[in-house]
Amino acid sequence: MNNKTFTARGEYARADVFLSENLDGYTRSAVKKLFESGFVSVGGKTVKPSQQINCGDIVNVTLPDAVEYSAKPEDIPIDIVYEDSDIAVVNKPQGMTVHMGNGNVDGTLVNALLFRLDKLSGINGVIRPGIVHRIDKDTSGLLVVAKNDAAHLSLSKQIEEKTCKRTYLALLEGNLKQDSGTVTTYIGRDPADRVKMAVVPPEKGKIAITDFAVLKRYIENFTLCRFDLHTGRTHQIRVHAKYLAHPIVGDPVYGVKKQKFKLGGQLLHALRLELVHPKTEERLTFEAPLPEYFSKVLNKLNEI
Repeated sequence: MNNKTFTARGEYARADVFLSENLDGYTRSAVKKLFESGFVSVGGKTVKPSQQINCGDIVNVTLPDAVEYSAKPEDIPIDIVYEDSDIAVVNKPQGMTVHMGNGNVDGTLVNALLFRLDKLSGINGVIRPGIVHRIDKDTSGLLVVAKNDAAHLSLSKQIEEKTCKRTYLALLEGNLKQDSGTVTTYIGRDPADRVKMAVVPPEKGKIAITDFAVLKRYIENFTLCRFDLHTGRTHQIRVHAKYLAHPIVGDPVYGVKKQKFKLGGQLLHALRLELVHPKTEERLTFEAPLPEYFSKVLNKLNEI
């Protein structure tokens, strides 16, 4: 453990805001974990993130020691569409879990990354090295990976400030009548099934904002739709599609019980990713073609 002490030079409404501004190398989520672990104290007393900080207050933080990766490298083929010394962009296939958890101890994207890449950031700990954001196991498409902590902090900030653009394509059940719009709700654990997420009251979840635009309507009563994320809640697009009363085709959790097509998961693809390179500050744009199983379904609908 490593201890750091700060003396407040001004007034702060919240202790987490004070630490975010003064503790280099820590994202907001990492600062939050320090409070949850009881590692932050003011005047010798453990405090909550909402604690007011007054000028002259002595703020002490205990920083956990860095630990080695617990995930092991595995020789799993993955599609790396871009790589340099700071980042890598991966086109993840459907069926691959991003990192360890919920019984997944191997065969994950992290296992493959540890084998393919020379280094990964350590900010997200031993289970999720390099992982800045994630996509669901049965969702395909693009995500960016950080190869060092400076890149990780930059990318995390871009996601928080919504300057990192993430665009998805999905095939929806039924005819979505609106041509475009924005869904703004709060998403949290489904009170009836803790494995699922759901639209919940504000006090029970976190705000979730998704733009949508219809690309094509099929006479067989399906809608091809583009989704743009403003926030990144768990299962956000899938929950919002269900909220619109047009769940994603093939979704085993939020979709209809009787599926027309034999699929291994939802027809949801992270098509486009736009970001600013952490070092060069160049605006980069990446696109990943639809996987074959997704294209086959669209081709069948086009023939009808």
